[in-house]
Amino acid sequence: MENIETEQLYTEYKPLLFSLAYRMLGSVMDAEDIVQEVFLTLYKSGSDHIQNMKAYMCKIVTNRCLELLRSTSKQREVYVGTWLPEPLVTTASDETDPMQSYLQKESVSTAFLLLLQQLSYVERAVFLLREAMQYDYDEIADMVGKSSANCRQIFHRAKRSLSVKYVPDKLDHVDRGQTANLVEQFMYALTSGDAAQIMKFLSTDAVLFTDGGGKVKALAQPLHGHIRISHSVSSFLKKWPGSLTCRIAMVNGLPGIVVYMDEKTWSVISFKVLDGRIVNLYFVANPDKLTHIKTLDLSIVGYPEPHGP
Repeated sequence: MENIETEQLYTEYKPLLFSLAYRMLGSVMDAEDIVQEVFLTLYKSGSDHIQNMKAYMCKIVTNRCLELLRSTSKQREVYVGTWLPEPLVTTASDETDPMQSYLQKESVSTAFLLLLQQLSYVERAVFLLREAMQYDYDEIADMVGKSSANCRQIFHRAKRSLSVKYVPDKLDHVDRGQTANLVEQFMYALTSGDAAQIMKFLSTDAVLFTDGGGKVKALAQPLHGHIRISHSVSSFLKKWPGSLTCRIAMVNGLPGIVVYMDEKTWSVISFKVLDGRIVNLYFVANPDKLTHIKTLDLSIVGYPEPHGP
């Protein structure tokens, strides 16, 4: 295969394949590795025998994801504390990248990725291939090695177990401008360490999820209620001996916060917002899940640099 052809295919299909792998795995690094592996395999084997390139590559990505999930299932079972997906952090400098344009149109929010974790590996694959990528059951059957009728049953079972009526491009449809403003104001409250200020941006039934992976201090279980959350976060920040800096970035396609402790990335926070209040907060502090986040020029993130509350 000519290098130029591989590059063209890479440009055209990488966003699609990464989106599929990331939503299957919840891992940025593993998704990137699988996509790179697919194109390396394609480069070595050639494409003359491939009739439907998109379906062929989606099949390989799906199978590699299923293999990885099965081989690492024991690690998830013994994971310390709450598991959250690796945050996908982007800045304004990424906006011209076709990948980012594609991901903006897809459901990759933390809330959605956690929703997918309710499904078995095969259910997750069938659901994404059918609902998000609009493949017919015969094509999905070939990709996952099941019959068409079986795939149809798996898909409907997956929808029922999700207990939501998922509609592509609607699950995460929010006013990003209003959400960004809310997140920015919450960021000021967070850096102030004032429990009362933090509380006023939370819904009364808000839930805080923290992922330390046993590597850093984190809550063993989700924390419920705006009063408990605000006082817990405030207490932690007041006890922290170093300096804290927060900046807004796009996290999983929605406004979020990157937190620095002593100038090192300490945590990435994403949110679920309803009716102008934060209902879910997701703190990822496991350092293994932050290694792919480079030092960002956060003066050029997707939203203007804050000038004060």
